[in-house]
Amino acid sequence: MRRGELLALTWRHVDLDQGILQVRATLKRYDGRFFIAETKTRRSRRRIALTPSVCDTLRRHRALINEERLALGQAWNDYDLVFPNAIGNPIDERSMVRHWFRPLLKKAGLPLIRFHDLRHTAATLLLLADVHPKVVSEMLGHASIAITLDLYSHVLPDMQREATLAMERALNLGAG
Repeated sequence: MRRGELLALTWRHVDLDQGILQVRATLKRYDGRFFIAETKTRRSRRRIALTPSVCDTLRRHRALINEERLALGQAWNDYDLVFPNAIGNPIDERSMVRHWFRPLLKKAGLPLIRFHDLRHTAATLLLLADVHPKVVSEMLGHASIAITLDLYSHVLPDMQREATLAMERALNLGAG
């Protein structure tokens, strides 16, 4: 997900029993204020399947958020956000990177990368795992598969060799 999509994600768009979330909005900043807006394109509005371990993690996260919400009572601003700040408001994107993302990278001993690089890493890993580019494109919310293929064609050179070997196998099978 894009950073703004993640920060605008609400619990009503997360179905942990089915293991699916729906991307429907993005966090925007205008004149120093935050607001939740529709995603930038129709294709950006999408469903993403979640693994059982991600669902378990989100259940624990939700329990923590509920504890914070109950502790604050009336002071909690209930936007139903999956990733709210300490009082329930949207998290400032820059603050999220500075206060959570970079320290997490450091703790894990990873190099300093941009948050958006996580999308590139996910796409690259999926393509290297032979996930069909159309599926990767849909997961990323790209307007077309062409965008995905243009951005990640560097990952695909071995795929041509695999395709020629598959053709050879197919022809040899038929020559029998």
